[in-house]
Amino acid sequence: MKEKSLRDLRQPVTTQSASKSPVITFPCDYPIKVVGDAAEDFAATVCQIVTRHDATFDAGGLEVVASRNGRFQSVRLTLRATGETQIKALFAELKATGRVHMVV
Repeated sequence: MKEKSLRDLRQPVTTQSASKSPVITFPCDYPIKVVGDAAEDFAATVCQIVTRHDATFDAGGLEVVASRNGRFQSVRLTLRATGETQIKALFAELKATGRVHMVV
């Protein structure tokens, strides 16, 4: 065996996808989906929270979809993200309502 092939085998295997996480360039339009228990005021509650984190948020593009049995609702929207801190704070506040089951 060649020395070079032995040296290559002893090197740790790294792939580009494993060594680098996806990078988001801020500011950007950031789509999210908020899933919670169905209620008449669920979408309004989500909008109020999003507006606190993005003053330029326009609820015109809001999409509310009920689950098949009507127990849950998903609210899909796009906000203007300025940084990772903003996104984490938004997700935390949405979850803290106790009405949100998942934010994607």
